[in-house]
Amino acid sequence: MGRRRHRPPPAELSHHLRHPVAKILGWAEILHDDDTMPATCTSSTEPPKTCNDYSTPPPRRRDLRPTVLPHHRRSLATLLLIGTAQDPQFAAEVASMPEQTFLLANIVITFAYASITVAILVPVSRAGQLRTNKLAVATSMIFFSCAVGHALHAIMAYQTIIRGPAAHHMAGNAVGWSWTSALWDATTAAIGVYYWTLRRGYGVLLGPGGIYVDPWGQHRLDEAAARERAVRDLAEAQRATLATVVEHSDDAIVGLTPEGLITAWNHGAEKIFGYTAAEMLGRPATMLADQHGAEHQNTVLASIRSGDGRRSYEARRLRKDGTPVDLALTITPITDEAGAVIGVSAIARDITAAKEAAEYQRAVGERSNKAQRMESLGKLAGGVAHGFNNILAIIGNYTDFAIEETGDKPQVQADLKQARTAVDRASNLTRQLLIFTRGDAIQPQDIDLNASIAEVHAMLQRTIGEHITLLALPAGQPLVVHADPGQIQQILLNLAINARDAMPEGGTIVLEANTAVLDGDEVNMQPPLPAGTYARLLVSDTGHGMSADTAARIFEPFYTTKPQGKGTGLGLATVYGIVTEAGGSINVYSEIDIGTTFRIYLPLVAAAATTTDTVTTQQAPPPGDGSTVLIVEDEPALARVVARIVGNGGYHVLVAASGPEALAVYDQHGCDLLLTDVIMPEMSGPRLAEILHEHDPQLPVVYMSGYSNGLLGKTPILDEDITFLEKPFTAYDLLHKVAAARRTNSDTKPVEAPARAPASVIDRGL
Repeated sequence: MGRRRHRPPPAELSHHLRHPVAKILGWAEILHDDDTMPATCTSSTEPPKTCNDYSTPPPRRRDLRPTVLPHHRRSLATLLLIGTAQDPQFAAEVASMPEQTFLLANIVITFAYASITVAILVPVSRAGQLRTNKLAVATSMIFFSCAVGHALHAIMAYQTIIRGPAAHHMAGNAVGWSWTSALWDATTAAIGVYYWTLRRGYGVLLGPGGIYVDPWGQHRLDEAAARERAVRDLAEAQRATLATVVEHSDDAIVGLTPEGLITAWNHGAEKIFGYTAAEMLGRPATMLADQHGAEHQNTVLASIRSGDGRRSYEARRLRKDGTPVDLALTITPITDEAGAVIGVSAIARDITAAKEAAEYQRAVGERSNKAQRMESLGKLAGGVAHGFNNILAIIGNYTDFAIEETGDKPQVQADLKQARTAVDRASNLTRQLLIFTRGDAIQPQDIDLNASIAEVHAMLQRTIGEHITLLALPAGQPLVVHADPGQIQQILLNLAINARDAMPEGGTIVLEANTAVLDGDEVNMQPPLPAGTYARLLVSDTGHGMSADTAARIFEPFYTTKPQGKGTGLGLATVYGIVTEAGGSINVYSEIDIGTTFRIYLPLVAAAATTTDTVTTQQAPPPGDGSTVLIVEDEPALARVVARIVGNGGYHVLVAASGPEALAVYDQHGCDLLLTDVIMPEMSGPRLAEILHEHDPQLPVVYMSGYSNGLLGKTPILDEDITFLEKPFTAYDLLHKVAAARRTNSDTKPVEAPARAPASVIDRGL
């Protein structure tokens, strides 16, 4: 047989295996080995002592062996029974295992309750609520007392384990700890009653995992909850207000998917586009645009999806009825927390009216600029005409003198008459310039435009040409305006001649009169007129028409589209001056190869006044009676001409070159009539007359000027009590004006020898 390994005897095994579980495993090994041993050791080759020491069990063990079950049916209970029977100390250790488990459980519970106590008291202490937060303190006291109670139980269990099984029967030794544990449990119960009394009085808890609070803390919690509710209610109210604002905004606020499908549609969008929300939700936004607009819209959405951010631009979209609407659009991406575009916000404002207003303001600005430009040109033209008239007056009158002195030289007279004709033509040009500048002397009266059309029609019908059809369409009722009859005819003649020149192959000219009602907002009127009813003259033709650029400049002086030598560029400028002088306005409409229409608007006169035709006398001026005429003219050459004419007319002449000099001459010699220029350096003619009238209120005055009557006052209309002579003038005109002025004052101031004026007149003037 093989050599068996040595194993210690049971006593030695029990000495080495102190723990009961280890001893049980050891006894299991012994029993397993015994099952494989022979009945006796006599045949063994080992010493009998060794065999007897190993194989001869104690009497108790030998007695029990017959009762041992087979090894495949042995249980833990069998091993325990065998262990306790063989080793008394092992039996005691097995009996103390519940006490050890009890000790371990109480130690764990003690540490758990102590940790909870610390977890409660530390935050309460940091918050300064150890005295005020009674519920929290009571809760921590419960956990603390429980921790102490379980600690006492652990101490008792430990003492029981140390003393052995006999300690269970030693009531006297354990009575002290039992009473201590009982008293502490009673204390714990009292703390529990106190806690539940507080809790029932407060009846509140903090949030999940929180601590009970005292009334002051509860008040703070209530206030915090109230604030949270107020903030929440305010946020809800703000959201509701925002939703109301969005819904009732006049701007269209539309929500879109990144691909352009409509997801939101407010009331403003319904007003602008005409579609309801039910009609538009889920539909593509491109249905609101034409093809070009849809392509641009898709481009914008693509840029929004790519992360380009907000876009603002102006575009034109289509309403439900197909009419276009101008919009100012703002497209903004809607992103999630990760920054991905999940939608698009589109805000559209109708700017159709704003654009129309801006266009109107632009037109008004252009019209104002044009009016200022025309005014500047008028001042320039008036200055040129004034100086040129002085020169023409000198040339014309000296030509007349030469004609008178060359009566015996017909050939020379013929040449001089040609020169005189050229002077007259130049005078007509300057007169047109003065008309443009509203400085011409006019004689306004109440006239019927129907009569003016009839006169011009009769005049042109014989001369305008057979290739032109001339039609006159007067109004059904009299159209009475306050204007100069000759100037109204000049308007019609100028426009008709221009129309004829625009139709070299022939055509039709229509002269028409009617009424028109203006609202005051017309932007194509030059100059603008207030709202009201006006008389309207229309001159239309079927000529070539003109471009917008040409139409914008036709009233500028010296601007012409006719070939060189065919026009002066003053015809329409003259028309413009006459119309504005009469308080009216002019409008032109023209299209290439269709024709042109001029519309002249003039204020109506409520009731026609009785008019008398001014009959210009054709008889020779009466001879002078030797009266003294003081001539004041700052142009020396013209002063000599005037002095010669007046002197040849039978008057005594005094000449002065300025206002102060005239006062000095008057102081020395006096005068019976003042013939003065209007515009002079140092002192104007009206101011000179005013000073002299302080000495002699009945002194007759004749004004002369190249500016005509326009600068004598605020209005260019000829005042009834002023005698005015327009340069250039003839000797015939001058002498008639002087005679008429003398005649007007002859009844109130008898003719007498000139008297010297007092020195005070000179002092006052200088």
